[in-house]
Parts: sequence; structure tokens; C-alpha cells
Amino acid sequence: MIEKNIIVALDDPLDYQDVLKVLDPKKCILKVGSIIFNYHGRKILDEVANYGFEIFFDIKFHDIPNTVSKSIESFKDYPIKLLTIHLSGGCSMIKSALDSSKNINAKCIGVSILTSLNEEESREIYNQEIVKTVSSMFDLAKKTDIDGVVCSPHELKLARDQLKNKIKITPGIRLSDSCSDDQSRVMGPKEAINLGATYLVIGRPITSHADKASAFEKIYQSIYEK
Repeated sequence: MIEKNIIVALDDPLDYQDVLKVLDPKKCILKVGSIIFNYHGRKILDEVANYGFEIFFDIKFHDIPNTVSKSIESFKDYPIKLLTIHLSGGCSMIKSALDSSKNINAKCIGVSILTSLNEEESREIYNQEIVKTVSSMFDLAKKTDIDGVVCSPHELKLARDQLKNKIKITPGIRLSDSCSDDQSRVMGPKEAINLGATYLVIGRPITSHADKASAFEKIYQSIYEK
């Protein structure tokens, strides 16, 4: 069985079709996030599905429970494998989202805090350092029995300790020669998998590369090499 631990992020609404054409849906899942979804609407889900890819629908639903529930169930006809909500929406919202996700055969994944946040920003927003904020979010994830969480690679050990047997999706994955960007807490792919990540979200190191297939294979092979 081919491993499928990489989620490739379609972040550029004007330059994504080459990704669909050259990557193997048996080896990766594709992320449809807010930028490309807001630009193209539901037709981007159809297009991704037509190429045979499963979808990580990273919209981060966050509203009152009934609104979130109905919003999720409106996507029942799409091959959404994973979708995201904000854990900060609270227990009632999380439980409603989890029930609706089951109704459309998707896994409900909770976002703890954004991986772009640094310590200063965490204190400004949550009045405490990152590790305490993330830990409290993970407690909420455990209490509600959500399917999994999104977290920085540097919170993977904490997630592994607090959320055994849960899906762990990790953005902020970069190769050693990648350029700097807006992710504050990053890590290499093999290290993240070894720390317990179930899926790695990787965008620009693949999608911005001139040879996207080769860039993907380099990362893919780096995970499983001895």
C-alpha cells in the first residue's frame, strides 16, 4: 500500500492546474483553502475531484453551532476527506461540526492556534504563551472527541501526549533550502513524521517549483528513506 501522508496546498487560484496534472492522487491529498475557494467557489472542488484527488477542505469553520452544522452538510456531495474548524468555537460548536462531518463522511479537524503566531502575538491574543494556549485547545479536542487537530510541528510532542490515536495535521513543513515566509514555527518533513504527524501540509516548496513532480518526489522520498 502506498503511503499518503502529504497534503499539497493549492494556494494560488491562478496557478494550480499544473499541480493537478502532474501529481499522483495515490500519493497525496490536495488542500483547498479559503483563498482558492473564495476565488473559484465550489467548482474548484469539482475540478480537484475530477482528477481523482481526495480533499482537505481547510476553511476553518467558526460560527454558531447551527450555522457551522448546516454549512458543513451543504458539502455532502464532494469527496472531502478532512475539513477544519476552529477549536476556539467551543464545545457545542465542535460537537455540531463533528456530527455534520460524519454525515458527509469527512473527518473533523480542529485548529488550535494559527502556525503564523509567535510568542508575543499569543500573549496579546490569549494572554498566555503558545504552549499553554495550545494545551488548553488540545484539552478541548480531547473532551469533545474530535477526529484530529492541526498544530505546529513544534506542538507535535504535546499533541502526541494529549491526543493519542488522533489525526495530527502539520503545516509549516519546509526543506532545509526553502526560503523564509510567513510561517513562524517550521520543521523538516521526516522529523515531523517521526514526531507523530499523520499528515504534512506542504505548499510553496512544491507548487512554486519549476518541476513540481520532482519537488514532490524529493519530499516524498525524504520521509521514507532509511
